[in-house]
Parts: sequence; C-alpha cells; structure tokens
Amino acid sequence: MADSPEQLRARLEAETGPISWSELERHFARGVVIHVARELDLVEVAARMVEDDKDTMTSWLDTGQVNPATDEQARDWQDRSARFRAVVAAPWVVVQEQ
Repeated sequence: MADSPEQLRARLEAETGPISWSELERHFARGVVIHVARELDLVEVAARMVEDDKDTMTSWLDTGQVNPATDEQARDWQDRSARFRAVVAAPWVVVQEQ
C-alpha cells in the first residue's frame, strides 16, 4: 500500500540528513544529484518527485529552482567543501546547500 501524502512527507523528513561534498561526490559522478534552491522546501521537492508531479517539477526546472547538479556547481562545492541536507528520492539524491 502506498504512503498517504502526509506519510510520504513524514518518511522523507525522517530520512533527510546532512552530507558533505566528499560524501556526495560519488553520487554526482553517477549523475543522480538534483540540486534544490534554498527558497524551496527540500522534503516537498523530494515528495513531488516520488509522486511524479510532472507539472510542478517542470515549473521548478524551468525557473532553475531545481536542476541536475552541474560540473560548475561540483567544482564550486569542492572548492568550498560545501555541506548539504540530502534525501533520497530513488534513483535521485536530492540536495540543498546549507
């Protein structure tokens, strides 16, 4: 049985945690890191991904608020030893810089 929207968000919130760039780098190399802008709620974005909410995701992608992590971002994160909050919305690792 699928989670209700509330259960899904509670589960994702419980699975959200800190991660450093050095820990995230291998996921970036696999092409599965999705970056979320600070003005959005990380758990809400992950939930919309799990729910396959194409309209909302397209809107966020079009505005650049959600995007696959780029090589430029990765270089910047490595230079700064960036830290993130992350949650898995399989197959994606959804991150937001702290």
